[in-house]
Amino acid sequence: MNWYVAVLKKYVVFSGRASRKEYWMFFLFTVIFSIVAIVLDNVLGIAIQGLSYGPIYIIYALATLLPSLAVTVRRLHDIEKSGGYIFVALIPIVGGIWLLVLVCTKGTVGSNAFGDESIALAVKPDVKTDT
Repeated sequence: MNWYVAVLKKYVVFSGRASRKEYWMFFLFTVIFSIVAIVLDNVLGIAIQGLSYGPIYIIYALATLLPSLAVTVRRLHDIEKSGGYIFVALIPIVGGIWLLVLVCTKGTVGSNAFGDESIALAVKPDVKTDT
């Protein structure tokens, strides 16, 4: 959950790098909250006729649109690709698969043109250990 909040705190930060863990944890919680929003729309009976979602989901999707784009661009920066590669997803069929491969690729170790690896790890949540 801390990774999700960390991405939201960088609401429209398109510079820097995002680790695979940061990207995928944000993605996981976005999917979970989207499902919860859709269920709430249906339970409350406010889902749009003929669709499985309603206003709660639409508000959530719009609220997380920019953070989703920003973390994807930062993830592409981590593998030394320009943020413009996000538009690869617009290519029918192959584009989505290509973008998936890109975001799954291991990032550059150390510094690259988009920043230092330590910046990508700077949002790592505090890990408390019992000692």
